[in-house]
Amino acid sequence: METIGGDLRQMQRTPLAASHVQAMRAEGKIVTYPAGTFLARPGEPIERFVYVEEGEIEVVNPFTDARHLPSTLGPTQFMGEIAFLNGGAWSMPMRTARETRVIEVPRQAMLTLMSRIPEMSDIIITVFSARRRRQLDDHDGSLRLIGEDEDRNVRRIAEFANRNRMPYTSLRLGSPEAEATARGCSITPGEPAVIFGRNVVVTDPTPEKVARLIGLKLDFKYDEIFDVLIVGGGPAGVAAGVYAGAEGLCALVVEDVAIGGQAGTSSRIENYMGFPTGISGADLVWRGGVQAMKFGTRFAMPRRVVLLQHLEDESFCAVFDDGQRVRAKSVVVATGVQYRRLRLDRLAEFEGTGVYYAATEMEARYCKGTEAVIIGGGNSAGQAAMFLSRSASCVRVLVRGASLAASMSSYLSNRLEADPRISLEYAAEVTALHGADHLEAVSIRDAATGVTRVVDTRALFIMVGAAPNTEWLSGLVKLDNKGFVITGSGADSAASPFATTMPGIFAVGDVRAGSVKRVASSVGEGSVVISKVWEFLNR
Repeated sequence: METIGGDLRQMQRTPLAASHVQAMRAEGKIVTYPAGTFLARPGEPIERFVYVEEGEIEVVNPFTDARHLPSTLGPTQFMGEIAFLNGGAWSMPMRTARETRVIEVPRQAMLTLMSRIPEMSDIIITVFSARRRRQLDDHDGSLRLIGEDEDRNVRRIAEFANRNRMPYTSLRLGSPEAEATARGCSITPGEPAVIFGRNVVVTDPTPEKVARLIGLKLDFKYDEIFDVLIVGGGPAGVAAGVYAGAEGLCALVVEDVAIGGQAGTSSRIENYMGFPTGISGADLVWRGGVQAMKFGTRFAMPRRVVLLQHLEDESFCAVFDDGQRVRAKSVVVATGVQYRRLRLDRLAEFEGTGVYYAATEMEARYCKGTEAVIIGGGNSAGQAAMFLSRSASCVRVLVRGASLAASMSSYLSNRLEADPRISLEYAAEVTALHGADHLEAVSIRDAATGVTRVVDTRALFIMVGAAPNTEWLSGLVKLDNKGFVITGSGADSAASPFATTMPGIFAVGDVRAGSVKRVASSVGEGSVVISKVWEFLNR
């Protein structure tokens, strides 16, 4: 008998130890289920850890109820997936293939055991992570998208699921698989759709609705107060979440799209220590997110903080974009920066249908057979150019300045200049967008000569400027003239370089005035700031 996915053979040779099983028995209960009992259905919260003592559990196809994988779970193996750590939901149904006896441990009790027994925690998290990798590689989940290439709303769901590492299947509009799925769900064939499991068709699909279905969008009680609220799930925020959890603080990380922030859209980071062959920003920060959840840090997505209030009891209240409120004794601002939206006619019309702000595997698909145009001269633009050159017919990088020396790492600019598939144009700017339902061409002006020409393209990437995300701070802390948070000596604080003008509010990463805009420095600041948060909470 194999574990789920077949890629976990090594884990069969390292099962949970007898002492681990004994600890689970002490915290849980023994339950026997008859054959054919569903132990999990898509969208149901993962409220317990299930360890198999006798019997067999199979993964079920969410659309047919037939056995989905040739491999099953047997004695010494366990149910579960990575969403268990954050209190998420099951992504696939599972049922007993025959009478099965299991140990069931409530989720919170199991997390406590895992924190006390690191060897057990390592095994479980390794298995959970490998299962998610298999699902992503096989596009195997209960979420099905019909018409991703044709419909903007469906494409938004695909982008959201992709950035949050949620497995999904994308079906081409009009394909036999799409037609069969539509008929099985009693919806009109030939139309775009977002489907979760067999019976849930998401009308007017939004990332928020899908997040609710897959268990990402969690609710919080106002009377629950966190030790630290970390606003921003990029490298700085996730690093703060790791160290907050490791220090025993009750921490919540809030992110408006996905763990990773802007760094999560970087296709390859080559200058981060420990990864000589490079690593994608999404993978790097996702690993950190799993690490933080292992220590008990919670994540809320997609949620945007629109207002922060300082209460009379000296705690803070954050108001989310959906009206929900959470309280915290301290706040770490790690909202980073976002690319500026250029003042171009029809820009909003083409966003998601030819205009993009990230260069991941998903956007690379849309570049096949077309020239990709990138606006920007920083490392993100350079990394995007190298990555997109694999799929686009060619890549044109438009740089506003006269060189890349001041804005891009030399190793990256040297590669761009040496790559025949990439052309660099200095003192160039896009002045107009053209197309009907999708971007078809752009007008490019040479600032030196004043000559404007039209270039055919279906993919324009805007990676220019750095606007800090600080509107929500509502005047609580001092900002510089560009909107970055002033900290340290500029905020009259000798105690911490990350302290702001408001006691209890700290800022780290790119949002902090004077910070070095690099992933490694953001991770360092996010990890170090927690020591100052601890001092503040225990003053």
